Amino acid sequence: MADNTPPVSSLEGDALAFVDDNTRFGTLATINADGTPHLAVIWYKVRPDGSILINSKAGRLWPNNLLRDPRCSLAIEAGLQWVVIRGTAEAQDDRAQAVEDICSLGVWYEGDDPAGLEKRFAGFRAQHRISFHLVPRSITVHLGE
Repeated sequence: MADNTPPVSSLEGDALAFVDDNTRFGTLATINADGTPHLAVIWYKVRPDGSILINSKAGRLWPNNLLRDPRCSLAIEAGLQWVVIRGTAEAQDDRAQAVEDICSLGVWYEGDDPAGLEKRFAGFRAQHRISFHLVPRSITVHLGE
């Protein structure tokens, strides 16, 4: 089935509601140094300015790829419904904020049970984390059947 939906540059309406759902994970595509694609399943969160917050333990392949080449795509799907966000990821050079970002993502995805989260947050706080803001340049939405 061909998709003829024209791309847009910002998340709004049904597309925003679809993406801004803490039951969905994203599949992030980055570019390896040899030009091949790399895919990683990640947590994400739509920020008030329309960019997408993503976060990782520093030193992993996908954040290293983004530091070298910030072009990326993020796919969010639920069966035959999906949204693909293409753009550039801007690294946020604040380690303390990156830890707070992953803790915020933890609450978004796993709820706010204080006992479970404090144990997980302790692990996050012991890591060198890095955050990126994915700035959309093109968004393709397919929410039909």
